[in-house]
Amino acid sequence: MQIDPDDLVPTVPPTGTGCVECEQTGGWWFHLRRCARCGHIGCCDDSLSRHATQHYDETGHTVMQSFEPGEDWFWDFASQTAFDGPELVAPHHHPVTQSAPGPAERLPADWQDILANRQD
Repeated sequence: MQIDPDDLVPTVPPTGTGCVECEQTGGWWFHLRRCARCGHIGCCDDSLSRHATQHYDETGHTVMQSFEPGEDWFWDFASQTAFDGPELVAPHHHPVTQSAPGPAERLPADWQDILANRQD
């Protein structure tokens, strides 16, 4: 696996504590991912909107890292491979008080059914 050094910029901070697009639209997410190149926070592929993958599709930024507490793995979209990478600038995850899925105030009561029954 060959990672382009431009896709790992450890000094770029995350864009916030939640999915950028879900925050803009009033949506919700399952888990969060952080672009290792520009810091964009997007929701994971288990979320309804899959904004992390959409970010990759739109920008070509191939590497992202989990933005969940206790997780530090990276994912390379180009090779479809998980790997260990460098420590990115803090914060390394959303606040531990922030719900996942979340945000809690926008999470529908039947969120589990919604995700289980979505049409891909």
